[in-house]
Amino acid sequence: MKPLLIIAAGGTGGHMFPAQALAEVMLDRGWDVSLSTDERGARYAGGFPRAVQRQVLSAGTFARGGFSMIKAPFQIVSGVLTAILRMRREQPACVIGFGGYPALPAMTAAWLLGRPRLVHEQNGVLGKVNGIFANRVPLIACGTWPTQLPPGVRGVHTGNPIRSAVLERAAAPYTPPGDWPLSVLVIGGSQGASILSRVVPAALAKLPDDLRKRLTISHQARPADDAAVNGAYRDAGIRAEVQPFFEDLPARMAEAQLVISRSGASSVADISAIGRPSILVPLAIAKRGEQAANAKGLAEVGGAVVLSEDEFDEDTLASAAESILMDAGLASNMATAALSLGMPDAADQLADLVESIAAEGT
Repeated sequence: MKPLLIIAAGGTGGHMFPAQALAEVMLDRGWDVSLSTDERGARYAGGFPRAVQRQVLSAGTFARGGFSMIKAPFQIVSGVLTAILRMRREQPACVIGFGGYPALPAMTAAWLLGRPRLVHEQNGVLGKVNGIFANRVPLIACGTWPTQLPPGVRGVHTGNPIRSAVLERAAAPYTPPGDWPLSVLVIGGSQGASILSRVVPAALAKLPDDLRKRLTISHQARPADDAAVNGAYRDAGIRAEVQPFFEDLPARMAEAQLVISRSGASSVADISAIGRPSILVPLAIAKRGEQAANAKGLAEVGGAVVLSEDEFDEDTLASAAESILMDAGLASNMATAALSLGMPDAADQLADLVESIAAEGT
């Protein structure tokens, strides 16, 4: 009988993408894998292998306030009871939480039943749900290093697992900017993308004519911003493809001379694994400052220019983009520096840890 790993994750792609990467590796190692999430998290599960079972549990959040906050305890209790019944029946060899409120029911059930378990934290600062279990697991697998951990909590740096589609492009040769067509990738994540949609097209419109005419932009934008972003690029005479999500994102990143992005943990991991110069804009509303922590490593090695939202205006971004796209040496050095932080074996390192925790049992 194959050992079973339950992956508890949800909320955003930032939690789900590394969870998917681990699922791919564990299946290859002969494990059964099940994903425990909620309805929102299930929307990000399309890339998971078909062999991964799905269980959609009730998992409320206290973050939205109002009636949602009143319902949340009842939803969580319902989800925990469902997870307990399932774990008693299936006896998972290990349960791993990737954070987000959808991870709460399964991780709570694993703790109450004494099942082998651990937590993977993608960011440089613990998320709320992972923080709840920091003292209830033997260790925290850390995607960003160093990660700010509570006193007495053990952390192991595994890196952030990257999906097979990204691994296929890892360390892809970089074509530095020159007198030829250039590609720029703009990605904003599921939160806070609107500021990129407002500032990036206007900033790129300020670039010198010769440079601007050679650009092709791939820009992820929310549907509500689609018309405005397309119009801004069209008015500036810049070729652009605007989509809410690019299924071939790793290929577009590999082709890009520059990436303009939020500094979510998965985005930083992908940029580092493929090795591309970037301009990073940490999400200001991230209360724990996790996106600034994520960007720190790339900035310190010279792989990225980091602009706070206060600094992120048309002129500043135009100047930063021009300095990279007009200097092949600088761009190449940034690409090499970014690649130096890549951890393409992160999923295997995390899988080793899962198997070790499972072997130790309760």
